[in-house]
This record gives sequence, C-alpha cells and structure tokens, in this order.
Amino acid sequence: MSPSHSPTRPPAQQRTRIKMCGFTREADVLSACAVGADAIGFVLYPPSPRCVSIERAAELARLLPAFVSPVLLFVNETPERIEAACKAVPGALLQFHGDESAEFCAAVSLRTGRPHLKAARIPLSEVHDFDLLEFAVLHHAAQALLLDAHVDGYGGGGKTFHWSLLPPNVNAHLVLSGGLTPANVGDGIRALRTHGLSLAVDVSSGIEAGKGLKDADKMRQFVQAVRTADNGLPL
Repeated sequence: MSPSHSPTRPPAQQRTRIKMCGFTREADVLSACAVGADAIGFVLYPPSPRCVSIERAAELARLLPAFVSPVLLFVNETPERIEAACKAVPGALLQFHGDESAEFCAAVSLRTGRPHLKAARIPLSEVHDFDLLEFAVLHHAAQALLLDAHVDGYGGGGKTFHWSLLPPNVNAHLVLSGGLTPANVGDGIRALRTHGLSLAVDVSSGIEAGKGLKDADKMRQFVQAVRTADNGLPL
C-alpha cells in the first residue's frame, strides 16, 4: 500500500501552530508576536498588494523574538532571488505558492539549506480532479503542505474551499489556509485535525483592516479561537 494511504500518526495534537502572513508594518508584526503567532509570513511576490521588498522583509524579520519563525512566500520566483532573500533573512522558511515543480522546490531547499512549504491550491468547486494524496507523494520533500483555495492571483483572496472533500489519510503535515477568520478557524481545526500527520493554520485576509494592514483585535480573536478549538470547548 502506498505511504500516502497509510500514514503513521503521532499522538493527538494538543496545540495548533499559527502562521500569520502578509505583514508590511512593524506594529503589526509586534502585535502578532504578542498574541501568540508561531510564524510570520512576508510576501515577496510583486503583483500582491501585500508584497514587500527583500530589504523590507529583513527589517521586519529582525523584530521577531526567539522561536517565532519568519516565512518567505514566493510565486514562480527565480532561484537567484530566493537565495538572495535567504541571505537577507536568516532562519526563514520558504513557502512556494505558485506552479513550482516538486523538483524545483527540493532543489532550492537543498541549495539554500532551508525547509519549504508547498501550497496545494484546492479548487473551489465541489467537483474537481485535484488529488491531494498524489500531491503529497509528489511533494514528499516539503516540510508541510499548505492547503489554500485556488483563486486568481495565487492566494490571499479570502476564499474557503470545501474542507469535507479532503481525504482523511494524507501522509503529510498540513497547514490549513484560505479564507480563515476568527469565526471559522475552529470549525476548520475540528474538521481536519486528524486528516494529516499534524495540522497548523495560516491566516492573512482574515486578520486585516485592509490588504497588508493587520488588525490587532482580529489577530487576538483568531488566536483565541484556535486555542478554544484546541481545548475542545464550544466556540
């Protein structure tokens, strides 16, 4: 039997890790860290309204305390620019959010010495032929698969896909993304907690006052909703 059909699961997860993405301002980075974000994402995709330069990402990443990880998001980027960003932001994880091949992702991870996340862009339709089990096998070198809605512009559209259509036995660490908010993140955690080797969550538009401008209250509410779901309490 394929390993994608028979994952070996660790003990039940008690704490869902939280990545917040799309930061452009110092105060927002500090607020996210203060409320309990585990990872802070910086978008290095020029068409995105949340894009920052490599230099700006480095400035913001220097604000992060110990044990909060910077994540650099790329879409169909060149290896040379990815390598330059890695040199500017020590310890950053890589997030490939475009049409990058498994071979490209693995090669850049090896070249930079940085683990990577690979976005699985899940169609919004209830009827589609996207095979997450096959995708997990193909991208076995990824540290985790980030499950996002397939929208124009490679993410950040605030859309949720149909969680119920995901297979229950994915042999990969999963990061749920796509349209998460303080109101629905608990439902997502409860729906998908056991579908992979572990489950984390990723939020961008759901904690914003405007694109690239985070809302401190929404960030706090988001973390509170995640912890409530972790504790098995009703929202």
